Amino acid sequence: MPTPPSPSNRAGRSRASIELLVRTEDGTGFETREVSSAAAYLHQRPERLPDPDWELAPQAAGLLRTPAYVLKNRRHEEYVLLSEEEKYIWERMNGRATVQDLAMAYVLRFGSFDFDVIRTLIVKLRRVDLLTLRPASRLRAVLARHRRNPAARAAETALHAIERLTVASRSAHSVFDSMYRRGGFVLFSPLAVVALAVVTVLGVQGAVSLWPKSREVMQGFAVSALVAILLVKGVFWLTLVTHQLVHGLALIHYGRHVREFGFTMLHGFVPTFYADVTDMFMAQRRARIMAALSGPLVHLFLAGCCLWLAGLSEPGLMQGFLAASGLLQVQSFFLSLYPFCFVEMDGYHILEDVLGMPLLRQDSLRFAGQLLRGVWPSRAAWGRAETLYVLYVALSTVSVAAFIGFNVWLVVAAAS
Repeated sequence: MPTPPSPSNRAGRSRASIELLVRTEDGTGFETREVSSAAAYLHQRPERLPDPDWELAPQAAGLLRTPAYVLKNRRHEEYVLLSEEEKYIWERMNGRATVQDLAMAYVLRFGSFDFDVIRTLIVKLRRVDLLTLRPASRLRAVLARHRRNPAARAAETALHAIERLTVASRSAHSVFDSMYRRGGFVLFSPLAVVALAVVTVLGVQGAVSLWPKSREVMQGFAVSALVAILLVKGVFWLTLVTHQLVHGLALIHYGRHVREFGFTMLHGFVPTFYADVTDMFMAQRRARIMAALSGPLVHLFLAGCCLWLAGLSEPGLMQGFLAASGLLQVQSFFLSLYPFCFVEMDGYHILEDVLGMPLLRQDSLRFAGQLLRGVWPSRAAWGRAETLYVLYVALSTVSVAAFIGFNVWLVVAAAS
């Protein structure tokens, strides 16, 4: 379980870390692992003990009329006292929700958020052995189940080592504040909206002019395919930094605090940058939505620039590079903003906020699994939530299939 990281006194040079107490494969003990605070925040999914192993009982209200509950560990006959807020979080520690999901659920339920609530609860539950952590990715889950196998154990050790490749600064707020005051505020002005609209129109015009000669554009890209691919990937990787920087600037714009910024290996093997924007939970819903929108709009702006310049360029490597980069940015814009794709990106979190359903993906997949197993609720039990679960799974399934089909068609059309 996480223990609070201590702030660095060296301007973020010392990497903040969290110690995790992870249950061993045989279930008889625990082992301690240290991971970066970023990786822990992104990946960890607290999971309570199975229902038969615990019991929750309400307590009589005292003079302050504050609801309280006693949570009992039936395995060891140990007890812990929970508040109403802690009980709400405990009920959602099902191994599917991340710490971020829990925080969002808390905000939507109680209207505010204290960062110490979840941390303190996890520490309390750790002391009485009521909480475990499950691997976040399917690969890590498979490796954990086969830890007795030397190859699986070696692979898990390698992934754990890669996860430690995190560079983080917990003193990033002052940097973002300086960036905002020295010009970053323009990104949230009417001028930025006008610039985005103009560049988007120019990008559409560029794409229209490029489409009839797409085969010629691809041939220019293939003149030096390796160099072109490296250029496209390198530039796109830099846009991920810009995406997160704009998220951080959005926090400054709305008067919130950037708690951390850095680089980590998502799921153990996907290199990515991140900005800890959890302080945005303290803002109003409109501010949270606008902050989430700010990152995807970076991709839209860059897509417009690339396609516009590609339309003005002569056939060759540069035109192919710009066209491929523009197409990649367009896909990134829609993927990050489109909520129906089984991926928890910015658009998905906006949908959660609008619907007030912080565990939409997890609950939808669980409900769909029940339906596939033939466990159908009665007509009286089928309400708005169940309808939204079915719609989310159906739209996501169709969208993923359409996305794959479109990319296959695009490649075939460009090569024909």
